[in-house]
Amino acid sequence: MVLGSISSIQVGAALATGLFDEVGPLGVTFLRTIISALLLLIIWRPDFRLDRERIKFAVLFGFVLAAMNLTFYASIDRIPLGIAVTFEFIGPLGVALITSRRRRDLIWVAMAAAGIVLLSGGIGDEGIALAGVILAVVAGFFWGCYILLAQKVGQKFSGGQGLAVAMIFSSLFCAPFGVADGGSELLAVSVLATGTAVAILSTALPLSLEMEALRRLPTNVFGVMMSLEPAMAATIGFLLLSQDMSAAQIVAVALVVGASAGALSSARAPAPIEP
Repeated sequence: MVLGSISSIQVGAALATGLFDEVGPLGVTFLRTIISALLLLIIWRPDFRLDRERIKFAVLFGFVLAAMNLTFYASIDRIPLGIAVTFEFIGPLGVALITSRRRRDLIWVAMAAAGIVLLSGGIGDEGIALAGVILAVVAGFFWGCYILLAQKVGQKFSGGQGLAVAMIFSSLFCAPFGVADGGSELLAVSVLATGTAVAILSTALPLSLEMEALRRLPTNVFGVMMSLEPAMAATIGFLLLSQDMSAAQIVAVALVVGASAGALSSARAPAPIEP
């Protein structure tokens, strides 16, 4: 289930890049978000009689979702998918390390730093634009915020109702950017069909798989498996988008994956579910 979720997310991201020329990365983000919101509403049927505190958490959660997805899609419009996800994974890795107080976790910090430094050595070369790297790191920051907020939202709402309500607010935050980027092309039948596939592959299916996996796996094992995300992204980028990586970049991704697996294996933070 975890491997299926990771694969589904990256295939969805690869499929989304095919729409960038038609509606732009922000337009695709808006489509994915609003369609995901509709799907989650059907699945969870949340109660909209909310008190002020739950509304506050839903709005904040929605903002974090919007910011993370807007910056991530803008990133993969500029740099290869595997490299973008590697920089983005700084967020979950950072949360795991911040919540740990073990000295040996400095080993994982050193490994991750070495991977990022190695990967950063190619910034400015063909295919690794600085703007794309910055956007991926910002997306990683918001992914870390998502992980911490998800625990709070889970306490305030039952099941996936909090995510469903937050996704509605997220689509409202994304709307001005998406409409400005995509325009009337957002209503094209082919675009809507692909956008629906992206929403299912990137949100509805992986979230369902991850929730079920968490019922069967210890959170530390789940976290270690989720650390394979950068490697899976690089593989999907190579297979579906013909995005080659140099030997140095492959080593850098491997260092970040290893550091993430080590840190997440005993982290006190919530498991890094991909939103």
